[in-house]
Amino acid sequence: MRPAPPSRRWTVLLAGAGGLATETAFPDTSWWPMAYLGVALLLLALRRDSARWAFVVGTVWGLGFFLPHLWWANEAVGEPIGWLALSVAEAAAIGCFGAAWVWARRAGWLRDRPWLQVLVVAVLWVAVEQVRGRWPFGGFPWGLLAFSQTDAPLLRLAPVGGTPLVSAVVVVVGALLAIVLAEARRLRVGTASAAFVGVVAVTFAPWLVPLGVRPEAGTLRVGAVQGDVPTRGAEAMSQAEAVAANHAAGTEALLDKVAPGELDLVLWPESASDIDPRTHAGIGAAVDGAARAVGAPVLLGTQRFLPDVRYNDYILWEPGRGSAVSYTKQHPVPFGEYIPYRDFFRRITAAVDLVGTDMAPGTGTALVPVEIARLGRTVPITTAICFEVAYDDLIRDSVRAGGELIVIPTNNASFGHTQESTQQLAMSRFRAVEHGRAVVQVSTVGVSGIISPNGVVRQSTGLWTPAQMIDTLPLRTSLTLADRLGAWPALAASVLAVLAVAAGLATWLRERRGVRAAAGRTGAGRAAAGRAGAGRAGAGRVPARGRR
Repeated sequence: MRPAPPSRRWTVLLAGAGGLATETAFPDTSWWPMAYLGVALLLLALRRDSARWAFVVGTVWGLGFFLPHLWWANEAVGEPIGWLALSVAEAAAIGCFGAAWVWARRAGWLRDRPWLQVLVVAVLWVAVEQVRGRWPFGGFPWGLLAFSQTDAPLLRLAPVGGTPLVSAVVVVVGALLAIVLAEARRLRVGTASAAFVGVVAVTFAPWLVPLGVRPEAGTLRVGAVQGDVPTRGAEAMSQAEAVAANHAAGTEALLDKVAPGELDLVLWPESASDIDPRTHAGIGAAVDGAARAVGAPVLLGTQRFLPDVRYNDYILWEPGRGSAVSYTKQHPVPFGEYIPYRDFFRRITAAVDLVGTDMAPGTGTALVPVEIARLGRTVPITTAICFEVAYDDLIRDSVRAGGELIVIPTNNASFGHTQESTQQLAMSRFRAVEHGRAVVQVSTVGVSGIISPNGVVRQSTGLWTPAQMIDTLPLRTSLTLADRLGAWPALAASVLAVLAVAAGLATWLRERRGVRAAAGRTGAGRAAAGRAGAGRAGAGRVPARGRR
């Protein structure tokens, strides 16, 4: 059923091209159909029946994708070792997918059923995404295929099954496209045409899924402040003071557009004040002065230091009363905010000591309750800090706990002019649709954005510039199907993936034993025939000698 596999050279070229093509589906390019082509090229490259070679091919695809996709890691560290190590580790996960796919398709019930293979390969991909999103060091779910689809019809599947479903459907479309390309090359017009119809249908059918955008619990008038970090390279304390002052000034600049008291809430980003205003009188006075001027509480990011560790907090500051409520980041970034096995990795590079004090994880739900005077009630707000936007469970648990609006405070000052901030904005757009909530991504230096529950960016800012945004956002309380299903889609995919690989391994072992048994029988038959032949030859020689 399958065409002859390409040469090893061509498989490597197909895989590398597929990885590069897939990266263009993500910001800043955002050519979302390229994700389908990239997956198709990977699957065409994986036609050779060797798990070891499939691991190599998958890793090549992964390098083609992750090296450019994670380029911002090089900008953040200042030397390539972190970028290369992260890219290679993520690429190896794709290598594992390649090997798993070769094992799984050896199962007798799957081997000659290409349409069923389309579903199984999607399940395997989702399972691998789930693993690399959780392991090692808490995982790194960056570059999920689902996040490439924020401008595509498939985004409407986000409230149905979240990232597992959307990533799976991307792979289904890619697998169907691989069938189109392979069968067209063999001039099998009927099969190629049927697969192409499948590509079109699966790609555009999600337009039929409705999205809720209307307020369900009133609205919230918010201001978001991007203060900028104009003094890059300055001494840490003066830098922190300047950044806090920039955000205080940006808050007062909101009064050019609104009168005091017209805003319900003002949002500052992560690290808006790395000097804790709860313990530093001068910074506390600056924050309180800005909150009093605008007549609204302020949510802002700060650092809380203990003797041996620090915490990344997002705190609520109420005018005249200070802060009594906060959320602490639960997923500090390994090698960025803390160094696991520091003594070991110091032997590899001294760059680990750029992180002087390790950040410890917080606990609890990413939810901050804010008393809104105009509404006469407390509004629970989901607050996932920076890279936490990539973690499915963290935001889902907060929304299920009552979050009516999602805020993503972030600090992109370490990533220069790379695409990291727009990749993050794409994830925020996905979360808006997945949970049916308005989302505000607010950054120190950009990109900041305000997003409707249907994923439409209502306002956005540029990089490395002060900016303010004001909008009235819907508060929503209903749960999407993805929220209700929780982790079940990911768990189901993982279980099915294990079963598929196990079935393939069982088939391979059974066939291998059969081959050995057949070889044994053939060998025994040949030996018996040899002995019989020798006997017949001896019998023939005896009479001959007798006749002589």
